[in-house]
Amino acid sequence: MITILLVDDHALVRRGFRRLIEDEADLQVIGEAGDGLEAVTLAASLKPQVIVMDYALPGINGVLATRQILAARPDAAILILSMHTEPQYVENSIDAGARGYLMKNALDLELVDAIRRLAKGESLIDPKLVPEDGKRRGLTTRELEVLQHIVAGRSNKEIAYELALSVHTIAVHRAHIMDQLGLHNAAELVAYAIRNGLVTNT
Repeated sequence: MITILLVDDHALVRRGFRRLIEDEADLQVIGEAGDGLEAVTLAASLKPQVIVMDYALPGINGVLATRQILAARPDAAILILSMHTEPQYVENSIDAGARGYLMKNALDLELVDAIRRLAKGESLIDPKLVPEDGKRRGLTTRELEVLQHIVAGRSNKEIAYELALSVHTIAVHRAHIMDQLGLHNAAELVAYAIRNGLVTNT
């Protein structure tokens, strides 16, 4: 029996996935989460084999949730579902450790097949969505957290308080993020982050 955690902020979507999955004798949904933080908590307590995770989630997005889940449970197989076809979204997901990336409007059979393949240790990315080589701009989990706060409009002081770090450390993170992405000011950074799916614009 393959155990599954469903993560999507829309209850109707989760219900649809649950009905689809539970029609299969070898698949069992053992939990549902409506946001990224809840996903991290349930992944730790329920220990599902496969986590089907929406990319765009409130709070922390699917990519950041994936990083946090895998830090504690590196054996978990995470399948990212997204409406986005841009290479950057796929790169972000794979960089975070997800084993699969599937379009959210994929056929029902594709989702079931993907879950089984991930449970066997395989990886799965739609060939049409494989990212181009040479365009990887990886940020650390901490940098992605800082970036989320910057996009939310928080100052270095506010971010430092939220993350229990010094203002200097946040300033260094901010400078490194800008340098990594080749950007020059906060407005460019916010626009780039949202456009390329690095954060959830909530």
